[in-house]
Amino acid sequence: MSKNVQEVKNSLKFKADEKEGLLTVRFGVKKFVIPHKARMMSDGKFMFLSFGASSELYEVDGKGLNAMDKAADGSAAYEALKPSTRKKRGTKKGKSAVELPAALAEALKNLPAGYRLGVAPDGTPKLVKTRTRRKKGE
Repeated sequence: MSKNVQEVKNSLKFKADEKEGLLTVRFGVKKFVIPHKARMMSDGKFMFLSFGASSELYEVDGKGLNAMDKAADGSAAYEALKPSTRKKRGTKKGKSAVELPAALAEALKNLPAGYRLGVAPDGTPKLVKTRTRRKKGE
């Protein structure tokens, strides 16, 4: 799906985190922080900057930033800058569970109730009593 730059700017405006002190101005050797909140997202090729009522999408070109034309195709910038909607933790879809060999599954079934398999300091397996947790107030 092709998106123009204006649609990309509208989409990214509230996905970027708002921060203070992003904008600075240099006069001679002194550098001043502009006291306005701004939203910024960037990667190696594109940068999105939004503050107040205006926002702009830039393309990084060598040492400079080039503002992208509003009618230009912004699909590549959107794909590069949009935040991930995937969960960061947990199992990934499409991966199957690890299969236990039949011999190991049978051995684990033979463990007595209330015990689990542990490892001694010298590396030999041993039975360890399972910890039973009680609810608070009991």
